[in-house]
Amino acid sequence: MKNKLAISVVLLCAAILGFAFISKNDDNGKADGGIRFMESNWQKAKEEAKKQHKLIFLDAYATWCGPCRMLKKQTFPNKEAGDFFNQHFINVAMDMEKGDGPALSEQFRIEAYPTLIIADEQGNAITYTKGFIEPKQLIEFGQYGLSLKKK
Repeated sequence: MKNKLAISVVLLCAAILGFAFISKNDDNGKADGGIRFMESNWQKAKEEAKKQHKLIFLDAYATWCGPCRMLKKQTFPNKEAGDFFNQHFINVAMDMEKGDGPALSEQFRIEAYPTLIIADEQGNAITYTKGFIEPKQLIEFGQYGLSLKKK
């Protein structure tokens, strides 16, 4: 009886650890070929944008936001979107309720999540969109932002 209980506990622990590992790897938005984001560092994003002469793509999100989670699971891991945004932008994801987030939320007058912003090297917004969008729409949004970039 004790052996069966011990085996059950071991199997249960293994199942929980396996599920946690799969969930963690599946939920990070960094699938092969997807958009690579730096997390929560607006100043570093601006410095990199200046150094690389690129625009900034800001994912302004909240942890409780359902459409934000959908972007992270369905849109940002897309290979085509990743190839495009990693080549043309400095990508930063910012929890708008922590760190630099509240100040940026006020600066950009964010009223809904997710808000996706394309900004210049100084951090000034060029264009934005709100809500969930599919990878093809995201690439079109990025292309539009690039067309507004000052030469």
